[in-house]
Amino acid sequence: MNSLHDTYTLHNDVKIPVIGFGTWQIPNGETAVQAVKTALDLGYRHIDTAAGYHNEESVGQAVRESGIAREDVFVTSKLQNSAHGYDETMAAFEETMANLGLDYLDLYLVHWPNPVKYRDNWQEANAGTWKAFEELYKAKRIRAIGVSNFHPRHLEPLMQTATVKPMVNQIRLCPGDTQDDVVDYCRSHDILLEAYSPLGTGAIFDVPEMQQLATKHGKTVAQVAIRWSLQLGFLPLPKTVTPERIKENGDVFDFELSDEDMRVIAGLDGVCGYAQDPDTTTF
Repeated sequence: MNSLHDTYTLHNDVKIPVIGFGTWQIPNGETAVQAVKTALDLGYRHIDTAAGYHNEESVGQAVRESGIAREDVFVTSKLQNSAHGYDETMAAFEETMANLGLDYLDLYLVHWPNPVKYRDNWQEANAGTWKAFEELYKAKRIRAIGVSNFHPRHLEPLMQTATVKPMVNQIRLCPGDTQDDVVDYCRSHDILLEAYSPLGTGAIFDVPEMQQLATKHGKTVAQVAIRWSLQLGFLPLPKTVTPERIKENGDVFDFELSDEDMRVIAGLDGVCGYAQDPDTTTF
């Protein structure tokens, strides 16, 4: 891997840039428009949003106004928790596309497997949602479909009715929170792992071992964490609105962590806390 333009290949042969620009918690409006435009100007070609982030309008505006050909930008969004089931998903997708102002979506994800609203019938609701995803995929309105925050116990029921296997599972992955059982399952089923909160929602900056590795390589803690993610074959989605940090987070292709470095990071269990249990979330 040499640049932000490098790609992984999903199991349906769609290529996806190896680092995405995350937009969680970036407010809709000028802040989001400028952050996404800055990322695109600096070479990012993969933008990750969600209906639940309430900034799809700004993401779409930035992509449209960037001057970059649509086919050269990979755009992801996610289905909100209030719209599972076939009809609800179809309506939610149309709303997302209207918000984005784009003709097609590169990747659409089921944001959470077991929202509070569907807790008594989440498997049935997910089956209906996935049927809608498959139809939209086959109609070429979405180039790839996947899930987020799904564990094997959620993927197994989905696979029982699916005719198209998920291409991606986006989960929390950062030093100290590696969700090994989910990772192993997805790898065995050729499902690419995207890493949200790759910097542990900021907690990584306070970890002495990460600071030492950053000093050793003449890099920042963020760059070490993102490089670690790439070397494990994950697709990190760092988020920041600061132009210098946006640039820094993409500047991770001129160094490599050694086996020993990777072992040090592997021993940092829990330093950034752990992912939420999708079956006990309150949303």
